[in-house]
Amino acid sequence: MNEPKQNIRPAAVAGSFYPGTSGELQFQLDRMLTAAYGYTPPGAKSPKAIIVPHAGYVYSGQIAASVYARLKPFADRIRRVILIGPAHRVAFQGLAVPSSSAFATPLGLVSIDQDLIRELKTLPYIVEHDEAHRLEHSLETQLPFLQEVLNDFKLTPIVVGASAAGDLSDMLEQVWGGDETLIVISSDLSHYHDYDAARRIDGETCRQIEALNTGWIVPDQACGARGINALLTVARRHDLRATTLDLKNSGDTAGTRDRVVGYGAWSFTDNATTEISIDNRNMLLSAALRSIRFGMAKGRRPTVRLGTFEREIECVRACFITLQKDGQLRGCIGSLMPHRPLVEDVVWNAFAAAFEDSRFKPVTSKELNELDLSIAILGVPHDFPVASEADLAAQLRPHVDGLILQQGQKQALFLPHVWEQLPEPMKFIRHLKQKAGMATDEWSDDIQVQRFSTENFGKPVNEIKLI
Repeated sequence: MNEPKQNIRPAAVAGSFYPGTSGELQFQLDRMLTAAYGYTPPGAKSPKAIIVPHAGYVYSGQIAASVYARLKPFADRIRRVILIGPAHRVAFQGLAVPSSSAFATPLGLVSIDQDLIRELKTLPYIVEHDEAHRLEHSLETQLPFLQEVLNDFKLTPIVVGASAAGDLSDMLEQVWGGDETLIVISSDLSHYHDYDAARRIDGETCRQIEALNTGWIVPDQACGARGINALLTVARRHDLRATTLDLKNSGDTAGTRDRVVGYGAWSFTDNATTEISIDNRNMLLSAALRSIRFGMAKGRRPTVRLGTFEREIECVRACFITLQKDGQLRGCIGSLMPHRPLVEDVVWNAFAAAFEDSRFKPVTSKELNELDLSIAILGVPHDFPVASEADLAAQLRPHVDGLILQQGQKQALFLPHVWEQLPEPMKFIRHLKQKAGMATDEWSDDIQVQRFSTENFGKPVNEIKLI
């Protein structure tokens, strides 16, 4: 009995966007990934999602390799890949899936997750559209990388057409899964500006991605803007952290600098399980102490020379700086939302905690070495809908959750370390309401709740080494 013939989508851009023979392609992948492996920090966490460029490998392959290299240690864990890219060839409404059973590259076949596609086709905005896939390079350029760094996986390829803003994020929630599922968003950045203008535009796009700011990125900034914005929306809900791994343009790689295309690579990991390196923790503690010492000498904050630190601490993030003396609070100031590079936020808030906290007199040089200095790096706060105060108390995670309550103009925040003084959830909530100026014994539907996590570290000031 004859086997049914497979419906295979053949490679469309092999030989143009990337090498057309298996030998040449394997050689180029090995070279790019080997160079990228050297930048993977020890103890790196498994990415839940990535953003990667999709130009020809000579232009953006090394940028893409910087994030694909991070998948290799988790090759046995990742069994499903949801690959999303913008439509370049065909105009259509909705999100397009293929009828194919496999996609081909010079390295072999990639199996399509037909069971998942059947489920997705029940959604009103999912359409079967083979023509949208036939020549689309935004997905195909990712396949050789996935074949090289993963083992046995199934692919769900989706080309994004004209679609409502919420459709793609809703779809991502449905396929999110656990550690077995990787989300890949394919997107280049700005197109055909001069080199300096592209760096400015792409730098701002990078800041919006690091801050998980949804809705700010438009197609002029990134051709895959719909996919990026959808990922940022869902990443907020799942408390993920975006880390920039590379940011360049064709003027840096293989083109002239008069009309360039931008490329970036980002990894999204669970914020609650991701920690910055020990060296960079020490660098931030040093920066905080230097800010306070500079303030004592000059009466102002020092200038931060961005571009001189590792990318991990130049990412846009928010922090709180806490000073304590003999176990008692001596100053605490921070940023609620990410809006500047982390190292700059540390410098800014360390100065404010020492000299601008209205609850305390400015810190003096005589007492400085008697203080403990700690840094709390905040995950991006996300909405936390609850039915009642009792429901909130039941869902809170003591010693893990930071909490923000807002009612009209009244707002207050507790960092997770406040659980040490208020270990019972109901007391934690009511003291936070009191801090915000709300009635402690009442609850109303107009109270808005946000939850966040933090990464905390610190030392006595006299043990911090200036770097």
